[in-house]
Amino acid sequence: MYGMMNRNYPMPAFNPWQEMAAFERAFFGAPHRRHQGGKPHGFAPLRTDVIDGGNHYLLEAELPGFDKQDITVEILEDTLTVQAKRSADAEQTDSDGKLIRRERSRSFYKRSFDISGVDAENITAKYADGILRLTLPKLEQPETQARRLEIE
Repeated sequence: MYGMMNRNYPMPAFNPWQEMAAFERAFFGAPHRRHQGGKPHGFAPLRTDVIDGGNHYLLEAELPGFDKQDITVEILEDTLTVQAKRSADAEQTDSDGKLIRRERSRSFYKRSFDISGVDAENITAKYADGILRLTLPKLEQPETQARRLEIE
């Protein structure tokens, strides 16, 4: 068998792990970071936009399909954490009450933001049409004037 192989173009060895990785990419799309920092993470990150509105920031987070009671926003020191959990169960039984099919769907999103420089006492939140909107008022910063130092 060795004599039948072209020495200039050796046949690559079959790698089942590479095949599984290719299947996973084709099925799920782009690499999905299931584990970030050792913690389980959903297939898609919590997508957000942060807009500078002059005297405030507007943070908009996509949370389609969640109810308002599924979402929590917590502030601890200079960190704001948005978390959303959802669990949906669907079950079908036949006329005898025997289970035919059971499908469970769970979604979990969690993301933290640094809010140093934000007036945490006056943050407001609204949730409508699958978008969580947080208004983060900026802290009043005393105006500083630039000055040059004389080099000796």
